[in-house]
Amino acid sequence: MADKIWAVIPAYNEEKSIGKIVSETKKYVDRVVVVDDGSKDETGKIAKKNNAIVLSHVVNIGKGAALKTGCDFATESKAGIIIVLDADAQHEPKEIPKFLESARNKDIVFGYRKPNKDMPLVLKFGNWFISKTIKLLYGVDIKDSQCGYRAFTKDAYKKIRWKALDYSMESEMIAKAGRHNLRYGEVPIQTIYSDKYKGTTIIDGVKIVMNMLLWRFIKNG
Repeated sequence: MADKIWAVIPAYNEEKSIGKIVSETKKYVDRVVVVDDGSKDETGKIAKKNNAIVLSHVVNIGKGAALKTGCDFATESKAGIIIVLDADAQHEPKEIPKFLESARNKDIVFGYRKPNKDMPLVLKFGNWFISKTIKLLYGVDIKDSQCGYRAFTKDAYKKIRWKALDYSMESEMIAKAGRHNLRYGEVPIQTIYSDKYKGTTIIDGVKIVMNMLLWRFIKNG
């Protein structure tokens, strides 16, 4: 019988947190897939020890590539709903039920981080600007375009499947959701900024905005 709910977790050098993330996530889903994106530490071994399905990239390619590898595997394995979350403990697995509840009548559900003093000002501005750009270009009005905690159906995945290898895949996913008029929702989450050097940088933000313009006016994505 096909498993209904799968979690896909891209990971790169996350040996300190991956074991706990996998064990906590397994409480809410049928299968957990960890994509070890060329880690140089014990990430893959620890994930496997905690009974995750581990897929490995020989070298580090990027979050977009890792997430696509995992989602492709999940859909080929007859997943019904896919939850995607980060491996660095910034996304709490205990919030998965909120995504599943919202996904009952949605194609895709986006998490949004509640404003707090820990979020760097540059990230707040960049996220606001990218979100406004997405609304203008694609008609998708969400609060947090760069939050990677999301859930979507297998049918939605076929429509939002991205080409980007890096963090811009999160915006490409939204752009394609807008183009295909997918039903979307949002749920609030708590986010812990455990590593200030991870996530979307200013340079990433500029690339994301440029890509969105290309996707809208040039590419048939």
